[in-house]
Amino acid sequence: MTLLPIVERCDNFSLDTTKEQLVPFHLSKDSTVPVGFLYPSIVQHLLDYNSAPDHWRPNAENNATADEPPFGVSSSRVYFSPSITTFQDRSALCKHLCEKWRDTGLFSDVIGGRLWRNELYPIYPLAMRDNTTEGAAFVMERVCCALFGFVTYGVHMTMYTEDGRIWVPRRAKTKQTWPGLLDNSVAGGIPYGLKPMESLIKECMEEASLPEEIAKNAKTVGCASYFYQTRTGWLQPEVEYVYDLCVPAPDVGSQYIPKPLDGEVESFELMTVEEVIQHMRSEEFKPNCAVVLLDFLIRHGHITPENEPNYIEILTRIHARFGFERYPNGVNTSSAE
Repeated sequence: MTLLPIVERCDNFSLDTTKEQLVPFHLSKDSTVPVGFLYPSIVQHLLDYNSAPDHWRPNAENNATADEPPFGVSSSRVYFSPSITTFQDRSALCKHLCEKWRDTGLFSDVIGGRLWRNELYPIYPLAMRDNTTEGAAFVMERVCCALFGFVTYGVHMTMYTEDGRIWVPRRAKTKQTWPGLLDNSVAGGIPYGLKPMESLIKECMEEASLPEEIAKNAKTVGCASYFYQTRTGWLQPEVEYVYDLCVPAPDVGSQYIPKPLDGEVESFELMTVEEVIQHMRSEEFKPNCAVVLLDFLIRHGHITPENEPNYIEILTRIHARFGFERYPNGVNTSSAE
């Protein structure tokens, strides 16, 4: 039986096939590649924000056009106004906008209450290039990125023993998202200011009580990428930096046994490959974690062209490009036709 449905559960959206109307979000009026895509409802809320007397303004002393609306809105794009061109100004505007939406109860099912993380994610001009701290165009509160269809980034590590078993955590039932599901050995988003390995080392200690001297032995093995649409319709294109960490079996090296620390993980269990695949088929894993495990199983020879009829499609879809550059004027809009 094919494992393709595991991929389809996560890589479940395409700009090429959607029938939904999406307006591109650009850094400027003249840019050629969008950084995100907006539903018309979000565009309307941005227009409302533009007309609000308390919308954010750049320093008027340094900018003659400080009183113009912060967002440019046309039939083919939304963009930062010509007065907002720096990392600091874009970030300050997004902070003010998102906090206003949160405080007034807009999109409470996405950004309200405990869902708000107080964690800033970097947004890059090009999703697959210059993904460094210096290359970021601005930052935005983590949970708000899905409202704009921005690409976000994370680190996912598979910790496995020398005899081929995999350490699998169960997410705490109190987690804001995907409570109680199975996860990758260690995983987390990359906040602004941290490099991927720095994020992984931080997550290893916070989630699994693994000190830096163990975590730094993880091997960088590539990336996984997919275009995910949430159950409520928001767009979450994501890129995960993928790591492997081979450790001794528990009876050989007890210091390599992961243990919950920060309350995000309920427990860890050492599973065979067969058990992992069974849990993946029964949808017990968080969808993107199942994709990272598929990548692991392919690289380690457990999934092959001989035992998986959809091997090529699985392989290509878990290393997807999002296609932003093909839709500078939007998707299913009058300007895109």
